[in-house]
Amino acid sequence: MGRVTIASVVEGEGEVGALPKVLQRIALELEVWELYTPRPHRVPRSNLLLAGGIENAVQQEALQVRGAGGVLVLLDADKDCPAEYGPRLLERAQKAWPGIAVSVVLPKPEFEAWYRAAADSPAGKAGFAADMTRPKDPEGSPRDAKGWLSAHRSKSEPYSPVPDQAILASLFDLGMARENAPSFDKFYRDVARLLKGNRPT
Repeated sequence: MGRVTIASVVEGEGEVGALPKVLQRIALELEVWELYTPRPHRVPRSNLLLAGGIENAVQQEALQVRGAGGVLVLLDADKDCPAEYGPRLLERAQKAWPGIAVSVVLPKPEFEAWYRAAADSPAGKAGFAADMTRPKDPEGSPRDAKGWLSAHRSKSEPYSPVPDQAILASLFDLGMARENAPSFDKFYRDVARLLKGNRPT
């Protein structure tokens, strides 16, 4: 198959360490053995949303993709609806570098909600309570997934995106997250497309 490259754009410091781990795990599940994940390019949300912001970020990262793969933009949905806002950002990102596969995913409401959707899997590990279980609506209330994780620590230190986000990236159950968080399922499917759908002939 040859090497696949997924270059990425993120807004949070925690995602810089966490996202490559999740991408590598998905690649292994899909039997893609040579995945190169350059260090994610961190851009503040406000800058990405400016005219030319997401376009410039995609252009920079596209330079790292040779052959199979593409560019992934990961931006917390916050109060926006991913189904409405995501396609608009994707249209802008695709125009930035025609001919390369691009994906835009908005975790709802934030990246940590994906961990909350599979909270049973890291329970009792890495400083989290043994009785930690996912809430009924992992992508809904309470909206502050970071605060929710802090409330379910088994030690006094609150959740910190760095380094906790990268640790959880290796622990949370991907299948459980797909089942309980539609935005993660969308992310998984988009990553699968980048991994297998843009190979040179």
